[in-house]
Formats: sequence, structure tokens, C-alpha cells
Amino acid sequence: MLLLLLHIFTFQTLIDTTSFPGNTTDHMALMAFKSKISNDPHGILKSWNDSIHFCRWEGITCSHRRDRVTILDLSSRDLVGSLSPFIGNLSFLREIRLLNNSFQGDIPPEIGHLFRLQVLNLNNNSFEGKLPPNLSRCSNLNVLNIGKNKLVGKLPMELASMSKLIQLSIHFNHFTGGIPPFIGNLTSLVVLSTADNDFGGNIPDTLGQLRSLWVLGLGGNNLFGKIPPSIYNLSMISIFSVSTNQLEGNLPWDMGLTLPNLEQINVGRNNFSGRIPITLSNASKLESLEMPSNNFSGKLKVPFGLLQHLQWLALNDNHLGSGDIDEMKILTSLVNCSKLQYLVLATNQFQGRLPKSVANLSIQLIELHFQQNNLFGDIPPGLGNLVGLRILALYDNQFTGKIPREIGQLEKLDTIALGSNKLSGEITESFGNLTLLSKLGLEQNQLSGSIPSSLGNCPNIEALYLSQNDLNGSIPKELFNISTLSITLDLFHNHLIGSLPLEVGQLGNLDELDVSDNMLSGEIPNTLIGCTSLEFLYLDRNHFQGSIPECLSSLRGIRELDLSVNNLTGKIPQYMENLALEYLNLSFNNFEGELPTKGIFRNASVVFVEGNNNLCGGIAELGLPKCSIKATKKAKLSHVHIIIIVFSLLGVIIISIFLLCWTKRKNRDRSSRFSLKEPLLQLSYQSLLKATDGFSSTNLLGKGSLGSVYKGVLEEDGSHVAVKVLDLLYRGASKSFMAECEALKNIRHQNLLKIITSCSSIDFQGNDFKALVYELMPNGSLDNWLHASAQETNNAQSRVQSLSLLQRISIAIDVASALNYLHYHCGKPIVHCDLKPSNVLLDNDMTAHVGDFGLAKFISSESKISNQSSTVGVRGTIGYAAPEYGMGSEVSIHGDIYSYGILVLEMMTGKKPTDNLFEGGFNLHHYARMTSPDQIVEIVDPKLVQEAEATIVNRQSSRLNIIMDCLVSMIRIGVACSMESPQDRMLTSTVLKELHLIKDNLQRSWGNN
Repeated sequence: MLLLLLHIFTFQTLIDTTSFPGNTTDHMALMAFKSKISNDPHGILKSWNDSIHFCRWEGITCSHRRDRVTILDLSSRDLVGSLSPFIGNLSFLREIRLLNNSFQGDIPPEIGHLFRLQVLNLNNNSFEGKLPPNLSRCSNLNVLNIGKNKLVGKLPMELASMSKLIQLSIHFNHFTGGIPPFIGNLTSLVVLSTADNDFGGNIPDTLGQLRSLWVLGLGGNNLFGKIPPSIYNLSMISIFSVSTNQLEGNLPWDMGLTLPNLEQINVGRNNFSGRIPITLSNASKLESLEMPSNNFSGKLKVPFGLLQHLQWLALNDNHLGSGDIDEMKILTSLVNCSKLQYLVLATNQFQGRLPKSVANLSIQLIELHFQQNNLFGDIPPGLGNLVGLRILALYDNQFTGKIPREIGQLEKLDTIALGSNKLSGEITESFGNLTLLSKLGLEQNQLSGSIPSSLGNCPNIEALYLSQNDLNGSIPKELFNISTLSITLDLFHNHLIGSLPLEVGQLGNLDELDVSDNMLSGEIPNTLIGCTSLEFLYLDRNHFQGSIPECLSSLRGIRELDLSVNNLTGKIPQYMENLALEYLNLSFNNFEGELPTKGIFRNASVVFVEGNNNLCGGIAELGLPKCSIKATKKAKLSHVHIIIIVFSLLGVIIISIFLLCWTKRKNRDRSSRFSLKEPLLQLSYQSLLKATDGFSSTNLLGKGSLGSVYKGVLEEDGSHVAVKVLDLLYRGASKSFMAECEALKNIRHQNLLKIITSCSSIDFQGNDFKALVYELMPNGSLDNWLHASAQETNNAQSRVQSLSLLQRISIAIDVASALNYLHYHCGKPIVHCDLKPSNVLLDNDMTAHVGDFGLAKFISSESKISNQSSTVGVRGTIGYAAPEYGMGSEVSIHGDIYSYGILVLEMMTGKKPTDNLFEGGFNLHHYARMTSPDQIVEIVDPKLVQEAEATIVNRQSSRLNIIMDCLVSMIRIGVACSMESPQDRMLTSTVLKELHLIKDNLQRSWGNN
């Protein structure tokens, strides 16, 4: 019986192997494929078992005659694993489609055995390693799609033999070595997609041989040079994309004639220049025209009305605009583009009014971007006709008049950005109709009246920017009913009154609350305990009273807290040591008691407590007096103790009388000096002469119009000092001396140059002698560091390394902190009037200290010069002085901000404002403002470019992106601070917030790498 069964089994096996030739090979290859799959979340391969023939397995297609596998299609099945080399045994395969999975490892070279293969689609996986040269053996291959993987190295030369290729898609990998010229030999190509690799080099001229090409995708490859003219003769092209490279040159004027079948053009983020070709209107099939972030210029003359299919027009971040007052009439031609959805003309030089015809644009329009141009006049009410609009961005122009209430009809609006204009009147109540609105930006205008309570009807608002207007009244409680408010509620710098509503605690998702610089009063509400996501809380410059509430102890995520310039009292709570604070400003209140010393209180550079006269203790760097030791126990004093105390008191009185008399006598003999908060070291002319080795030229640190500065060592205590000797023959020098003494006697800040003493005496020739003695800054001036090559060879700063980007940002923060203190936090505001790199000194740690207060002026709250002002006529240095000073305007804090902006631009570009490049009204501000973000490397200091390039050498591309963002942000701040109109300049508080964010971002990039 057993022998009979054995014969039956052998006979059946023989039938199986002879009836279906090749089945065993295909079956085993498929089982090997299955064995390499580590995760099959949808159970696709459960059908791959011996209960049914493999030709019926999911994803498998077989030939009808031989039952051989011809198609393997497991696309979009979320499979995880590697690709078995046994796939090369499926010798009848014509198609492999494994796209949209998570295959890893190398592409098996055994695929080269599949000579019948026509389609290989491995798109969107995680394949690694190099592309196998063996693939060239698949001589019948029509489609090779290996995009969106992690492949590396050069494309193998062997691919040149694949003459039947119709589609070559290798985008989103890490291929290098330039785009191979041999691709031009693949003359059957219809689709060529190489985008987002690391090829580098030029575009090969041989690509002009691909006469059948429809799709050309070369974006994001670090390509440079010009586009070969032969490319513009490929008349079949419908998709033309070379974006995000470093390509340059003009686009040919006849581009629309030689490429008439264009449907999509994307040349954005390159260095193209010249005019946009008028002939593009001949490409009547055009749907998308994207040319952002280039150097295109001149008047926009393309008759867009001929492009009936146009959906996307993006020309932002160029230099377009002619200055003609009618140039915005180009929008009238767009009225005929009934399918237009995206219109982006932002960040150019367009001027003029928006024509009323803008109201007739396509009702399909989704986004409208005109921000950062020079548009003026009223905002057309007809914008209310664009019922499909989701984003309306008109910020940073010169629009005037009222906000049209018709905007409230655009029920699909998600974002309204109208900030940084000159809009006036009240905020329209109709905004309350916009139930989908998430961001409303009306900052930096001239809006008045109260904040409309109807904004509380917008249940999806995430960010509300109303700062720097003339809004008044109380904060409506309805704002705090918007539970989605999570990014910011920014009401800074208005005239709001009343208390901070208790309902503020309902904003549990809010990240930033800024109500600073208003007239709010009352106590800080305990309901803030509900704002559990708060990171930035600015309540400064109001009239808040009472103590710091206990509720703040629950804000564990708080990073910045500003309570300065209020009427707060009581002690600084001990719990603040435990908060994750990075910035804390408590200055100019009425706090008392001992300052904590742990947590943030250990860092004097981010804690500000000036103007609280009853505070004591803290770390030494904060300069507070020591706290007195009080007895903790009361005890009865014995008669002996009383006698001892009485005699001790008598002794103290006698000694005090003696010292008083001695001091009065000493004062009659000594030279006159001004009084500082701290006792001054008494130095004579002879002492300073000896300290500087006879004012030797070898000790000369610098020379200016008012005198010379020498380094020296004081014999009295061995300290290293800088001695500023006034040239009294210069008119105004004596007044400058008194002005500087007056300015410095009542100020103290870690970023101001510390004065040791002054000396007003007579030299050995009987001439008047006046000098100021400062703490020596070992690293010299910022000017020496920025322009070291111009210094004498014996100057130490000519031999030091250049300042890094991080150091420059830190210095910018230091200087801004000093200005913020002078303008707002030192009692009577002080205007420096001569801020420039030579007046910024650097200590051992490269911390910046602002010095030279010879031109400083006190201003009253009405911004008038007080009687204590210096009468020196000079208001600064050419190039750094604010333009309004040249027209006779009084000094103001805005003048210092202008100088600061020029200083920041000088730090970032390495160019002085008096550079020969700047003439005929063209200045450093214009030089920086006219440069697009993508061209920033062309204007920044070459030393910073070298620093950025070092990240490329070290293959730290993520850090490079952050560095570039930081450079763009720093230039933007410099430009914003140096605007021609004083009212348009950025405030120091805003500057500091942005600088700290930039610095944090840069430092995090170092930590991540």
C-alpha cells in the first residue's frame, strides 16, 4: 500500500512539473520575494500560499499561454522590507510596479537579467546605494522611475544604451557628478525628471537633442551657468522646470514663440535677470507661470489676457516695476483669465494705485499677494467681489484710507494681512462675519477707535496682530472667548485702558500675549493660570499694580516675561527660580526685598531689575546692594549690653564727625569731579601721564575730532584703563565733556562702557586738562573687527580672526539692549546721537559695550530736549546720522534706531555707509533693501559667506539653510531700523525679540549638528 502511494505522488509531481513549465522557478522567486517583506500591514501577501495557483495571487499577472509572471504590481500597499535578488529569476516579467511602499536596501543588480522588462517603477521608497549598471541590460525598458529614494553616486554610463527609454524619473535622490551629457542620446525620451538631487554643474547642451521631450524637470540640482540655447528649441515641451538652482542670464525674448506648447513654467529661485518675455502670451495653453525669487526687472508688459487657461501667476521677490504711476493697470488684462486662482506679485517695486478693475478678477481667485511693494491710495472696496478669496496680503505698502467693510463679505477668508501701511479709521465690524478667519494682521497702521467686540465672532482665529496703532478703550472680553487663539494676541503700543480681563484665562492654547506699552491698570489677573501654553508674556509699560501673582508659577512653559515699567510692588516670588525663563525684565517697578539667585537669576545678561530701589541681594553682576542682616529672635538686653551699645554709638559718631571734616577739607584741595553712584578713584594729571607712559603714541588706541584715547595701567590699583583726553582747542569739547559726565553719572547697564573716573585739572604747562577714564576693552572696537584690513599692521585687531555670524548677532543684541535701556529704562530717556561701530567696544568675552556719550542728549516724555542737553551742534556722524537730523529735526530715540540699523547692515555686509559704492542718493539701506532673499550672499560680508560655505564642505545642509535664514533676517532688521521715516522704524523691544529668536535658531542648529 505504501509503495502504491509513493508511485501516485511521484506521478502527480511529474504531471505538475511537465504540465506547467517554469512554474517552479516563478513560484520559488515569488516566495523569496515574500520572505524579504518584514511588514505587511494590510495582509496583502496572505493570499500568497499554496492553496491557490500563484497566478491568482494578489498583485500578480501571468501570461495566458504559459502561466509565467509578466506583471508584479504591489503599488501603495505600505509594504516594508527589501527587494529579493531572486526577482531576477522572473524572466518573463514586463512590469515591476512597487511604488509608494517602504522598500529598503540596494536595488538588486539581478534585475538586469530581465531582458523583457519594459516598466520598472520603484518610486517613493527608501532604496539606497548606487544605481546598478546592470539595468542597462534591460534593453526594452520604456519607463525607469526610481524617484523619491535615497540613491547616491553618479548615473552609470551604461544607461546610455537604453535607447527605448520614454520616461527617466530619478528625482528626489542624492545623485552627484553633474547631469550626464549622454542623456542627450536617449532620443526617445518624453519625460526627464532629475529634480532635487546634488548633481551640480551646467545643463548639458546635448539635452537639446531630445526632440520628443514633453516634460523637463531639472529643479533643485545646484546647477549654474546659463540655459543652453538649444533647450529653447524643444518645441514639444509642455512642462519646463529649472527652479531652485543658480542659473543666470536672460530668458530669450521669443521664448513663447519657440515653446508654444508650454503649460507650466517654473524658473523660480535662480539668478535670472532682464525682462519677462512678452511673447509668453503666445503660449496659449499656459496654466502656471512661476518666476519668483530672481532678478527680473522693468515694467511688466505681458498681455496676460491672452492666457485663457492661466491658473497660477507667481512673480514675487524680483525687482519688477518701472516707477510709472500706471503700471498696475497690468491687472486689468488679468480680468480675462477666468481660471486664475493664485496671483502673487509680492516683494517687487510696483508703484501706483490698485485699479478698480481688480474687483473683476476671477471669482476662483484663492490667494492675492501684493505685499512689500510701493502701492498707495485706498484699498478698492471691489475686493469684496472676490468671493473665493482665502488669503489677502497687502502688508508693507503705503495704503491709506479706511479698511473697506466689503472685505467682510469674503466668507472664505483665512488670512488678512494689511499691516505696515498707513490705514486709518476704525477696524470694521464686518470682520466679525469671517467665521473661517485664522490670521488677522493690522499692525503698524494708524487705526483708531476701539477694538470691535465682533472679532469674538471669529471662532477660528489663531493669530491677531493689532500692535502699533492708535486704538483706545478697553480690551473686549469677547476676544478671550476664541479658544483657537494659539499663536499670538498682539496689542502692543496702543492706548488701551482698563484692566486685563479675567477672561484671559480662557486662552489655554495661546503661545504669546503682548499688551505692552498701553495704559492698562489694575492687578495682573490670577486667571492667567489657565494660559497653560503661554511662552511669551509681555505686560510692560502699563500701570499694573499689586504684586506678582502666584498664578505665574503654573506657567511652566514660559520663556520670556516682561513686567517692566509698571507700578508693581512686593517681593520677587521665589518660585520664579523654577520657571524655564530665558528673558526676565522686572525693571522700574517698586519691588522690594531680596532677589533670588537661582534659575534665570544666575544670568545677569537676561535679567533686568534696574529701577527697583528697594531690591537687594542677587548675584554681584546685577549690582544690587547687599541685604541687611536682621535679628530673627528678640531678647532682652542686659545693662552691660546697653552700655556697650551706647559707647559703640558714641564712637561711631565721633569717627563720623572726624571723617566728615577731613572729607570737606580734602574736597577743597582736589580737582573738580562729577559724582557717580559708586565712589570714584581720584586720579590726577600726573597719574594719567604715568599710566599712559606720557601719552605715548605706542599706547594710542584711536583718535577722533574731540580728542584721543590711550591705553594705560593705573599705578594706584594696577587696573588696565582707556583714557580719553579731550582736545580742548576743538570747539564744543568742554561741553562734550560735561555732556558725557552728565549722561554717565546716573546710568548703569552691562552693555554700556563702564566709567572709572574723570579728571579736570591743569597739565605741567598750565593748560586746562580734561579726561575720562574707562575700563579697558581688550578686544578694541567693533569697527576694528569689521574692517581689520584697513588698520595699521601693529594693531592687534588686524591679526585676529573675523567675527562669526553668531558673534555678530550677539553684538547686535548687546547694542540693542543698551539702546533699549537708554531709551526706556534709565529714568530720564537718553539719546546717544552718535552710535557707530567705533563707539562699540568689545571686552574679553566679546560682549559689546556702547561708549562715547559726548553728544548724548536727555529728552523729556514729550521728546523735547531738556535743559540738561548738551548744546553741541553735531548730531552724529555722516552715514550713521538719521536723515531727519539733516533737515533740522530735534533728536529722538528714532534717530538712534536709524544709526543702529545702519550699524547692523554694516556688520552683515562689511561695507561702511561711506563706501564709494554709495553716492547720488544711493545708500547702504537701499543697497540692502533692493536685494532679494535668494541673492543675499551677494551683499553679505565675504567672511560670512565663507562661514556658510564651510557648512557645505561638511555636508551640513540643514545648518546652511538656517544660516541663510539668519542672514536674511538680520538684513531685514537692519533695513527695518533704517527706514527713512522715523515712524516706520522698528522699536528696540521688537528688535530684541527678533534677535533672540534668530540667535536661538542658529544655536539650535549647532546643537542639532
